[in-house]
Amino acid sequence: MSTKMRYFLNKVVDYTPDTSFSVDYKKLTKDIKDNVFHSLEKQKCTHSGIDGGLYVGTCGNAYTLYHLSKKQRFAKERDEFLRVAADTLKVGLDIAHRTKSRDPSDECAFLLGKTGIYAVGAAVFHARGEDQLAEDCIQDYIQAGAHCASAAYARFGGDELFVGRAGYVCGALWLNREFKRDVIPEDIINAMCRTMVDSGRQYSTAKTYYCSLVYSYYKTEYIGAAHGLCSILQMLLCCESYLEKNKEAEKLIKKSVDFLVSIQTPGGNFPCDFAEIGSSASVVREDLVHWCHGAPGVFYVLLKAFYRWHEPKYLEAAEKAANLIWEKGLLKKGPGICHGVAGNGYVFLYLYKTTKNPKYHYRANEFANFLYTDDFKKSNIPDAPHSLYEGYAGTMCYLADVMEPETAAFPFFEIN
Repeated sequence: MSTKMRYFLNKVVDYTPDTSFSVDYKKLTKDIKDNVFHSLEKQKCTHSGIDGGLYVGTCGNAYTLYHLSKKQRFAKERDEFLRVAADTLKVGLDIAHRTKSRDPSDECAFLLGKTGIYAVGAAVFHARGEDQLAEDCIQDYIQAGAHCASAAYARFGGDELFVGRAGYVCGALWLNREFKRDVIPEDIINAMCRTMVDSGRQYSTAKTYYCSLVYSYYKTEYIGAAHGLCSILQMLLCCESYLEKNKEAEKLIKKSVDFLVSIQTPGGNFPCDFAEIGSSASVVREDLVHWCHGAPGVFYVLLKAFYRWHEPKYLEAAEKAANLIWEKGLLKKGPGICHGVAGNGYVFLYLYKTTKNPKYHYRANEFANFLYTDDFKKSNIPDAPHSLYEGYAGTMCYLADVMEPETAAFPFFEIN
């Protein structure tokens, strides 16, 4: 096998109607219990430790504890998980409040800034019955939104997921879902959506692109979930109130999703950015199969489009992407959810929830099993090996979800 390959060859026989399989609940449960606090200890809740927000910072590990606390298999550990998460977040919030940044994106970024800390803090304190602390975090979240509400915010690209408006909407939708009520008001979310649609339409018109909505992040028109078009469209599609009140905007969103379907490669992947589209474009990298760039990230907007418009072509494109991920998704970059094995495995859990086809639970389980193989031991060590998005903290969320697939949820990326 060439050392240049980004992935390990998948040596597992795929599911057939005659296949029987079982999840090793005992092994996965023990692994999570043995490592969840170890990963948190490695992350250290200090000023540098909360740098990187939820993505690679300590407060992402607090999210892992919250995620696990909602699982039936960890019912006995629930109170302890939430207690440790709350203690971690109190330190993180204190640092966040005392740290003033010159960069507005630090204040309102969801995955890489302070709003992610506010959101997870609100959810954890709410789960513990610490209602005043939860309300304080919600108010912090709402106030932070003022930094990215303006169309002038972040001229380098203020609409994307990590530091932009799509991320802010992502966190707002997640909070409303966790609280089962609109703690982030509908008008705030809808205003963000209007700005995103206007921004994408204006940029597309200026560049004369065929796609109705296009966005740039540091002068690159990304397509994948990290900084790109697909996650912005996904967040817009999840805002049902906005769609119902803005049918013309929904048409633009649908045309943009249809554009994504049209550029899916025969193998099931998607270009990394718009430079890979057209007759003079560079070649699409069929082995760039990450959540952040490639089919595993675009998958979610395809599935959400299927839920919204009930057209088979979206589910077909999503399943085509999943077949590619089964073939090339055992990444050498490590275990994480951004560009690792666990992140790719989540695609199968979502398809299992959607179709109830046991093939997809089988595939998800096999991706979990791969994490314990000799092949996987040869994979690279991420820069933040214990973090939520790059490391083992996110992987523990995945392992717990393999055991309870009906409630599986890629962190903050729920679509129904």
